[in-house]
Amino acid sequence: MKNLLKVFAVAAAFAMAAMASGSYKDNNILISAEEAVKLIGDPKVMFVSGDSEDVYQLGHIKGSVEMYAHHLHHADINGRMHCAPLFRCLDDAEHFIGSKGISNDMTIIAYDDFKGPNATGVYFFFKSYGHKNVKVLNGGRAAIMAIDPAQKKYDEAYGELKEHKRALKDASKELKEAKKGQSGLTKEQMATLENSVKSEESKVAALEKSIAEIEGELLVVRGDEHVEPKKYHISQEGIDLSYIAGKDELKHAMEDILKNGKSSKYVIVDSRSMAEIIGERKMDNVARGGHIPGSTLLEWSKLSDLDNKLSFKKAAELKAVFDHYDITPDKTVYAYCQVGAGRSTEIITALKLLGYKNVKAYSGSWDEWGNDMNLPLKR
Repeated sequence: MKNLLKVFAVAAAFAMAAMASGSYKDNNILISAEEAVKLIGDPKVMFVSGDSEDVYQLGHIKGSVEMYAHHLHHADINGRMHCAPLFRCLDDAEHFIGSKGISNDMTIIAYDDFKGPNATGVYFFFKSYGHKNVKVLNGGRAAIMAIDPAQKKYDEAYGELKEHKRALKDASKELKEAKKGQSGLTKEQMATLENSVKSEESKVAALEKSIAEIEGELLVVRGDEHVEPKKYHISQEGIDLSYIAGKDELKHAMEDILKNGKSSKYVIVDSRSMAEIIGERKMDNVARGGHIPGSTLLEWSKLSDLDNKLSFKKAAELKAVFDHYDITPDKTVYAYCQVGAGRSTEIITALKLLGYKNVKAYSGSWDEWGNDMNLPLKR
């Protein structure tokens, strides 16, 4: 019996250590930068940025494509989703995914700058259509840049370039004033100043050439995406509704929460900012501001590890947040934001990392709920 107790004690210690170190119960969702970097350029892997087109153009993982999470959810101007709870109707989704050069047999690695919401939006989008191999890059673009040797060389060279450009500007200004006879410099001093300008010009030119060469080695690059469209197929049988919910599910959960309070088996999480929740700020074409009655107000940023530039905090820290809000594994949890792919999926992905089973993102989110005058709201 004593030996058995020792075994249990050791197992518990290992479990606590794993939790403290940031390990999660579901280890199939995230991929580290160290593992992901080995897959850049693999023809069977597509890195997909969930950030906007502007952000993508300023810096994206080489060979990746852009699928802005905020645009994954398709609704008309009145917030109606025609194939709810799916983000898009099948033919639209097939065409969109195929246009990004993605085929069914590819592994998708979703990423964003590093915070997580836009990457998880892409993750849920693909998982809901039954795509088998999908990962979230923990730390996103920033994590890749941090381990890229070429990026370090580039940053150092760029820092030097800025210094020498500044020195060239100062020397050129001084020389210009000297030639106007305003500085009182001797001929020798003038010659020294001219040589200084030439020297700085030479250093700037050499650094610019070096930087241009280093840019070709970078793993995070600038510019537009370059893709060759492919055929993508979504089977009706493969659709996975365990990731997403429609407004009828949310309405049922809301009614149960309002009736039973903390005894309800449901939790609805509003992941937006307080300005949106109280109705002070309205986005896009939504007619009304506010939040779903009975919802728990938990902003997504409480889960992202902003200090360490990782998409999620360690498991123990995540658990502490959800415990504080009384979001426990025995509950069915729904999360929503503005368009159902982004901040809400950050919440649900964090819960999945901890092993919660009954969790879904409301794909219509406030874009749908706020525009439906038959649905109640609270401010």
